[in-house]
Amino acid sequence: MTEIHHRTATVNGQRVFYREAGPADAPVLLLLHGYPTSSRMFRHLIPALADRYHVIAPDHVGFGRSAAPAATEFDYTFDALTDVTEALLDELGVERFAMYVQDYGAPIGWRLALRRPAAVQAIISQNGNAYDEGFVDSFWSPLWAYARAPGPDTEGPVRGALTLDAIRWQYLTGVSEPDLVDPDTWVTDHAEVNRPGVPEIQLALFRDYATNPPLYPAVHDYFRSSRVPLLAIWGNGDEIFGPAGATAFARDLPDAEIHLLDGGHFLLESALDTAVGHIRDFLGRTVGAARSAAA
Repeated sequence: MTEIHHRTATVNGQRVFYREAGPADAPVLLLLHGYPTSSRMFRHLIPALADRYHVIAPDHVGFGRSAAPAATEFDYTFDALTDVTEALLDELGVERFAMYVQDYGAPIGWRLALRRPAAVQAIISQNGNAYDEGFVDSFWSPLWAYARAPGPDTEGPVRGALTLDAIRWQYLTGVSEPDLVDPDTWVTDHAEVNRPGVPEIQLALFRDYATNPPLYPAVHDYFRSSRVPLLAIWGNGDEIFGPAGATAFARDLPDAEIHLLDGGHFLLESALDTAVGHIRDFLGRTVGAARSAAA
């Protein structure tokens, strides 16, 4: 059985929970989760990769088991979440890493890459957007309206994203066999994002999400200049970040490996084995593996 350690570190004054597994001298793989979940979304992926890689999966501040200071006490922006992630890497002595980004993990990962381009060995984007083409308008229009003009009229629709029905929708939409998805996923996420004070945290991040698309041109420049190896593995039924967001990577990274799989936003819940096959193959060719691992 793979040993997964459940640890905490204090960085930038915040308690950060993270899962860690795999050989200490193996290439590092940083897993960055999305909304509305936590590093728990990688509970099956970590043991599937930890024989070859030193896997680190933090909970962002405000999520999971990491600290969740009130929105009046912490600046809930994607810049601030990146600051904490960067400080965690320093605390753990991580100088080079591959990263897996999904949903909110993508804008955090892109900021890390822009700050430390030489540190990033490879990128796996699983429904982690970097292009305007990826935004499904029916989902994003209410959020853009809220970001432009926060107030009672625009807040109601985005608060709806915190409901059990909305979170269940994120997990099941686009999944051809929805009974493969464990209902504990959306029940747990719903409970966590509705803890006292946490809805206000999520609203702050909803407002700040509008800072991410203006960053995309710099991200595209980074892709073109670095030619970083990238695997886009995408649930083609995702109605948050559509498959056009995956195919767009090829515009700036002609060698990007792009796989559209049968699934939705949380692809690991219904297509884990297929995803793992692509990930292990990609990482083996781009960053290598633990010396003791089988080929």
